[in-house]
This record gives sequence, C-alpha cells and structure tokens, in this order.
Amino acid sequence: MKKQRFTESQIMQILKQAEGGVPVADLCREYGMSTASFYKWRSKYGGMDVALLSEMKAMAEENKRLKRMYAESQMQNELLKEALGKKW
Repeated sequence: MKKQRFTESQIMQILKQAEGGVPVADLCREYGMSTASFYKWRSKYGGMDVALLSEMKAMAEENKRLKRMYAESQMQNELLKEALGKKW
C-alpha cells in the first residue's frame, strides 16, 4: 500500500485555504499535488472539521474490530456445525 504524502490535518488545512478563496490551481502547484487529488479530498473531507474527522477514524476502527469479531465467531460456528454433523 502506498504511503500517503499528506496527513489528514494537512489535507484539512489545504481545504480550508481553498474555502478561503485561494485558487485550486495555485494550491496544487504550491503543495505539488494534482487537481484530481484535491477534488477527491474535497469530496471525502468537505465540510468536516478536525473533531469530526477524529470521530470518523474512531468509528472506522471500531467497525473494523467488530467485523473481525463477527468473522471469528462465524468461523467457530461453522467448525462446531461441522464437528457435530459428523457421525462417529
């Protein structure tokens, strides 16, 4: 997986500058990024503040943990069904 060049706080700062009236082309030239990256960030992070962003990350981690727990329980359930279904 490719390492991200900009942190989420830096992305938020760039988006705030764009909202402040700085042209997108100038921002892209200054930070060395493409306009496609800028618009992708704006669609993903647009309208968020730092608190909402950290809350979103926490919820994503919790969701990942719950999905892993569910997968493990389903796997145990399948193993029990298989073991009980065999004739001794």
